[in-house]
Amino acid sequence: MTEPQHKKSARIFRIIKFSIARRFDLHLDKADEDDVAKSIKKNSDFVGANLWTLIFAILIASIGLNVNSTAVIIGAMLISPLMGPIMGIGLGVGTNDFELVKKGLRNLLIATLISIVVSTFYFWITPLHDAQSELLARTTPSIWDVFIAFFGGLAGIVAGTRKEKSNVIPGVAIATALMPPLCTAGFGLANGNLYYFLGAIYLYFINSIFICISTYLIVRFLKFGKKHFDDSEAEKKVSRYIMIIVIIAVLPSVYLAYGIVDKSIFENSAKKFVNEQFQFINTQVVSKTLKYSSKGNEIDLLLIGYELPKSKIDSIRGNLLNYKLKNTKLNIRQGLNAKQEIDFSQIKASILEDVFKKDSTAGVANPQVSLSERPLPDIRSELRVLYPEMKEYTAANVVVERLDKPIKDTITMVVAGFSKPMKGADRLKLSRWLKTRLNVDSLRLLIP
Repeated sequence: MTEPQHKKSARIFRIIKFSIARRFDLHLDKADEDDVAKSIKKNSDFVGANLWTLIFAILIASIGLNVNSTAVIIGAMLISPLMGPIMGIGLGVGTNDFELVKKGLRNLLIATLISIVVSTFYFWITPLHDAQSELLARTTPSIWDVFIAFFGGLAGIVAGTRKEKSNVIPGVAIATALMPPLCTAGFGLANGNLYYFLGAIYLYFINSIFICISTYLIVRFLKFGKKHFDDSEAEKKVSRYIMIIVIIAVLPSVYLAYGIVDKSIFENSAKKFVNEQFQFINTQVVSKTLKYSSKGNEIDLLLIGYELPKSKIDSIRGNLLNYKLKNTKLNIRQGLNAKQEIDFSQIKASILEDVFKKDSTAGVANPQVSLSERPLPDIRSELRVLYPEMKEYTAANVVVERLDKPIKDTITMVVAGFSKPMKGADRLKLSRWLKTRLNVDSLRLLIP
C-alpha cells in the first residue's frame, strides 16, 4: 500500500530539517565546560609569559604603526593575548561567575594600562613622529568595526568551545584588531594629541564590549551551566552585581554604536549626494568636508570653475531630502574661503586653464602638456588630524609654462589656508609629506 502524499511530504520535511539542524549544530564537538572555562581563565591571566608576550606584541605593533607596515601590525595581533580577559568576562557573565568577571575586568585593565604605558614610551623615544595612514585608521571607529568585533567575537568563542582547537583564534585576533588602537592611544599621549588618544580608546572600548557580548550570547546558546550558591541571598547579590556591570558597560556602547551607524549612513548619503548633484562640465568640487553632529549635519563644499547661480544652488539644496539628508545644511563656497581672506582668482585661472581646456584642445595630441589623469587621493581627514589649524586646501594637477624656455611641465599644486602663520620648517615638512602622500614627482605648495 502506497504511503499517502501528505505523510510522505512530512517525512521528507523532517529529514531535511534534521539534516540542516545537524549541520549547524554547535553542540557537536563541544568541549567539556570545565575545560573551556579553565582554558579561558588561563588566557585571562597576565603574569609571567603572558605578560611578556603582551609587552613584545605592543612593541611590535607600535613599530608597525610607526613605519606604516601592515605585515608587522598583523604579526603583532597574532601574538597579542588580549582576547583572553575579554572572553573571560563574557563567560563569567554567561555563567553567573562573579569571580571570573572580576578577574577578567582586573586583568583587562592591567593589560590596557601596560599596553598604553609601553606604547607611549616607545613613541616618546622613537625619532619618527609622523602619523602614518595605518595609525590614522585607528583614530575613528566606523560601523564596520562594530560588525567585525561582534562577528569576530562569535567566531572566537565558538572556536574556544571546541575539543579540537583550530587557527580561528589567531584569525579573530587579526580581525578584531585590539592591539593597534591601544598603541595609537600611546602615540596620542606621547605626542600630546588628545584627539588620537580618545579616538583610539573609543575604538578599543567598542571592540572589547562587542566581543564580550558575542561571547555571552554563544555561552547562553550552548547552555553552559550557571554557577549556583548555597546561600540564595548571595546568589541574588552576585546576579545583581553582574547585571549592574553589564548595564554600565552595554548601555554606553549601544549608544556609541548607534552614533557610529548614524554617522556612517550620513556620510554615505552625503557622498552620493555630492557625486550625483555636482556633475558639471565647467565646475568641480575640490574640497568636501562632512560634519556629523547630533544638533545637525553639514556638507561643506569648495568649488572651482564657473560659479553656480543662486537658483541652481537652491535647486540642489531642495534635493537633500531625496538623499535622506533632512537635517543637513549645505554650505557652498565658490573660489573664496569663508572669511574672504584668500583670493583664489590667480590660482583658479591657472587651474581652470588646464582642467577645462580639453573642450578646445580635444584634437591636439601633445603628451607634454596633457594633465595627469590619475585622480589625487582624498586626504581631508588626515590633514584635519595632522593640522587642526588648517582651514581649507585645494589640490590639482596643473601645467606650468616657462617664460624663458619653450617648456611646459605638469605639476601638482596645493594651496592651503591656515588660521595662523606657519613656520618655514613646518612648511617644508608639510610639502614633503604632501609629495609622499599624494605620490607625485613635482609639487608646489602655496600658503597665502
